[in-house]
Amino acid sequence: MLDAKQKYLQIALNSTLEEAQDIINKIPLDKRIIIEAGTPLIKNYGVEGIKKIRAWWEQRVLFSYDPGVRFGPKITEPNPRRLFTLGNKKTAVAPFAPYIVADLKCMDRGEAEVIIAKAGGADAVTVLGQAPIETIDAFIEKCEELNLDAMIDMMNIDFSLKVLHQLKKLPKVVILHRGVDEEALNQEKEIPFHEIQRIKTNYDIMVAIAGGDTSQEVQRAIFNDADIVVVWKYFYQNTNETAKLAEQFLKEIR
Repeated sequence: MLDAKQKYLQIALNSTLEEAQDIINKIPLDKRIIIEAGTPLIKNYGVEGIKKIRAWWEQRVLFSYDPGVRFGPKITEPNPRRLFTLGNKKTAVAPFAPYIVADLKCMDRGEAEVIIAKAGGADAVTVLGQAPIETIDAFIEKCEELNLDAMIDMMNIDFSLKVLHQLKKLPKVVILHRGVDEEALNQEKEIPFHEIQRIKTNYDIMVAIAGGDTSQEVQRAIFNDADIVVVWKYFYQNTNETAKLAEQFLKEIR
């Protein structure tokens, strides 16, 4: 699960499974990276798409791990850790637990969509702040029952607190989101960085920023105390330099 003291880079995989696998194979092994099965990808491939992304990232984390390089010679046991059962029934210890978000953007049937995310092997799942409060409450309750982190996407919500104040229980993460179409077609639409402190002043909750892919936007998100920065576009435009690009973003969120 997410550590509220840690800053994260969330990489959204929104295209084909082939491109998703290529990106997963190139990004650095780092516990600060969250992998997102994006909405278009899930609509294209369903639960199997989430499963494949989980499997590829787990395999990468487990089989590419080099203790001497990753943690240094003085650390003998990685922490946090995750046990994997291999084909020969033996267990292996990974340096960190891979974390997968299923970006379902649930609008109705909160419980049912959480079950779908769980079946795919996700660690977290998203619901829209535009959804009925009853749906969001049912969604969060089911997430708690199935040990998933609930994330509320506040795209097209002007005041996130208005939604949060009505909930029976809080989600793990609030996502402040400028949509892709908004960015492309409305040059005046800004990422709502100002909402970060407004939320954190009222609630002990993690905040993610989505909708900005430039280094400057990442810097601004972290400067305003965002916990998670979601990126995607640059990872498809610069596939030959994916590893360098990820390292650059990770430097910004230290």
